Amino acid sequence: MLGCYICQKNERDSRVRFLTYSLTTALLFALGSAPLAAQGTNLTLSGMNAVRGLPVEIRADQLEVDNTTGETVFSGNDVLGQCEMRIAAPLIRIFYATEGERRIERLEASGGVTLVTSEEAAEAQDAIYEVVLGTVRMLGDVILTQGQNILSGDRLDVNLRTGQGRMDGNVRTLIQTNP
Repeated sequence: MLGCYICQKNERDSRVRFLTYSLTTALLFALGSAPLAAQGTNLTLSGMNAVRGLPVEIRADQLEVDNTTGETVFSGNDVLGQCEMRIAAPLIRIFYATEGERRIERLEASGGVTLVTSEEAAEAQDAIYEVVLGTVRMLGDVILTQGQNILSGDRLDVNLRTGQGRMDGNVRTLIQTNP
């Protein structure tokens, strides 16, 4: 009987979370985000392509830098901004190339991540952006909102260069159709 209770509780929690994001999306749409409403749904995070190469600003409570490994750790109320894109998380790690130009190679955000672009919003427990490869992986309770459409699952993998994406694990979608 305990197993049934846990399953019912997880199912109920999942429905509440999905409903919360549905209502949030509806509210944003009602407040004037109509031009952003997607006619269809895709898994490309296309809003991230629009900011490539632009300056990055990061705000946090604390900063740690290790010049030998090329790792920089921002912790506490982190917000990374690049033009119209924002990433918020309790912890953001940035890994720089150790040779040649000190360019960002990888960004890892954890502890509850929110990513917002001009075209979509996504939430997950963790996110990894491989800058050199042009890939984004979001893990754990992923929710992707594009206009009025909502997708959720356990993992989202996106290749920004090819425009291909994949959502895995307990995938659910809510796609609005125009009458």
